[in-house]
Amino acid sequence: MALVEMVMPKMGESIMEGTVLKWLKNVGDTIEQDESVLEVATDKVDTEVPAIQGGVLKEILVQEGDVVAVGAPIAIISTDGEDTGAAAPATEAPAAAPLETAAPAASAASVAKLDQPASGRFYSPLVLNIAREEGISMQELEYVPGTGSEGRVSKKDIMNYLANRGAAPQQAAAPQAQPQAQPQVQAPAAAPAPAAQPQAAAPQVKPAASYGGNVELIEMDRMRKMIADRMVDSKRISPHVTSFVEADVTNIVNWRNKWKNEYKKREGENLTFTPIFIDAIAKAIKDFPMINVSVDGGTIIRHKDINIGMAVALPSGNLIVPNIKNADQLNLNGLTKKVNDLANRGRMNKLTPDDLAGGTYTVSNVGSFGNVMGTPIIMQPQVAIMAVGAIKKKPAVIETPEGDLIGIRHFMYLSHSYDHRVVDGSLGGMFVRRVADYLENFDVNQTI
Repeated sequence: MALVEMVMPKMGESIMEGTVLKWLKNVGDTIEQDESVLEVATDKVDTEVPAIQGGVLKEILVQEGDVVAVGAPIAIISTDGEDTGAAAPATEAPAAAPLETAAPAASAASVAKLDQPASGRFYSPLVLNIAREEGISMQELEYVPGTGSEGRVSKKDIMNYLANRGAAPQQAAAPQAQPQAQPQVQAPAAAPAPAAQPQAAAPQVKPAASYGGNVELIEMDRMRKMIADRMVDSKRISPHVTSFVEADVTNIVNWRNKWKNEYKKREGENLTFTPIFIDAIAKAIKDFPMINVSVDGGTIIRHKDINIGMAVALPSGNLIVPNIKNADQLNLNGLTKKVNDLANRGRMNKLTPDDLAGGTYTVSNVGSFGNVMGTPIIMQPQVAIMAVGAIKKKPAVIETPEGDLIGIRHFMYLSHSYDHRVVDGSLGGMFVRRVADYLENFDVNQTI
């Protein structure tokens, strides 16, 4: 009987670990190749992990709620349906028992420093920012244990190190104080005292006692907590500046009104403004390629692919940002198909990690909520994001050969937030102005 080790798969660029949400199969269940076995959450998306081979699920190595590194074993599959030979993996299975006894050692290892500095190790901008704000020098950072790929330090590693770094002296003092207290106080009474302190600290979050009036307390779901962390991280990492431009999009409105019913009848899909905005942004990025960059420490990475992300609302009310790969290489019909596909799969929770990985610039349509403008927060590690507002009719001066006239035109605001570390006001302002120029000079004679 052949036993195959199933490992945590790589689920997108820069994703180094995943959290096991739910096992869809139980030990002893027969599974087909490519059949979903468990649900995994990453910091980008929730997804189902398929079986690498068909067979019988012999052993589950990680439990729901566990955070598992990419490439780590998560289950054992027997490619033979017979139970004979099951004793072989079973004798190795008790490796889980030492794991339990080794858990405190693993915890201690996360507190302790490495024996030798990890010189030349890569650190993400987020880890470097946290280290700088917490007063951790590069010399100290090189001794922080890392659980990421090739020993890299993740956000979780450095936050765990900081927590234990502050707690370690208190924990060391407690055992020393305990033996002295035992001769004077009853041993049973002394023992609960240290244990009581953590328990007393845990209920410290008692919001009900802190809020008066008629309130409802709502616990953030996992995705909302991740969004909150990412937004705070982005504001901490990037000095945000926002430039605004008002664009006359009358020609676009009239063109869409002319084609939308025919397009719906022919393609069975809606023709929205979003692909038109993305088309203009992709053209402007080709004119100003230094907007299509990311930052890694003191290095600017200029991306040759133009992958434009678009914010999509999930059924839970949270937002997720899939992206259109090589958006500059698609015509308006191709962009419309991509926009509709990502939006539909987002609403059905069918997006894949690849849909979310590799974005180089993002657009957020705040106009869909009736907002005229916004100041969007940058999606790290990108350096810019644009919000497009609601289209409103306004009186405007129209220049004609016979003279100026007052007419009704359709206007919208473009809000361009950018990272002032690498994008100066001139570049950020010229870019959003160029996007407006492409929208105002939209070719009304084109077909779709």
